[in-house]
Amino acid sequence: MTMTKGAAQVTGEPAAAGRPPTLVGVHKPMSGAPAYSRYINRPWGRRIALQAYRFGLTPDQVTAISALFTLSGLLVLALVPSQVWTGLAVAALLATGYAVDSADGQLARMRGGGSPAGEWLDHIVDAFKGSAIHLLIAIHLYRFTDLPHAVLLIPLAFAVVDTVLFFGQLLTDFLRRLNPVGAPAKQTSTSAWRSLAALPSDFGLLCWLFVLLPWAGLFVPVYALLGLACALFLAASLVRWRRGFIAAAGQQARAAQHEGARA
Repeated sequence: MTMTKGAAQVTGEPAAAGRPPTLVGVHKPMSGAPAYSRYINRPWGRRIALQAYRFGLTPDQVTAISALFTLSGLLVLALVPSQVWTGLAVAALLATGYAVDSADGQLARMRGGGSPAGEWLDHIVDAFKGSAIHLLIAIHLYRFTDLPHAVLLIPLAFAVVDTVLFFGQLLTDFLRRLNPVGAPAKQTSTSAWRSLAALPSDFGLLCWLFVLLPWAGLFVPVYALLGLACALFLAASLVRWRRGFIAAAGQQARAAQHEGARA
């Protein structure tokens, strides 16, 4: 599952001295955000960010809290046999960690803007949990179920898909900032349908899938279908990104030729 993170951007004004900020103007644009992140995680994260601001926490401290929730959920997944409470605990811990993960960037915007160091730390945590979660699913299925070992190929394949998607999003965003003219334009659509189409790539959806963990015969097929949907989303994204770069490069070349002809 990819985490819908981006560069820290100042979209609102920092709060005046002695006055807490409001929730207006601190959220990221909704363009391209999967449905869970758009309608549940970011609003949840905004409220966490406001409380963090009131307690005087820094964005890096909020990132660390997010990592603790996520790591706790991953440890339960790896070490505790499948029971009803196990699935609920993993789901709740991971979903809470994901919400707190959304809060760090929003807290940075409340304080007047983020920093490269904060963005770096945020992405390191995202990269860890995005790959570790699928490997630990494989470990859990191996240790605590009697399913055929071939089933373990599903989380391993999902890990590859998730890693490529996460890296592709980061690299596309990096190249877009490095060379705005020669990179594809960022999507600006806020369509609910686009958010739903991106839902398979949303980490939040995977978090709540763990409520099915005690019933491996149900969890694995649903998890496999989610992985397939994420793979299809990755394929479509790769085609779109590649075509966007080619089109942007062509426009840049034509513009250079036009300028040369005018000279």
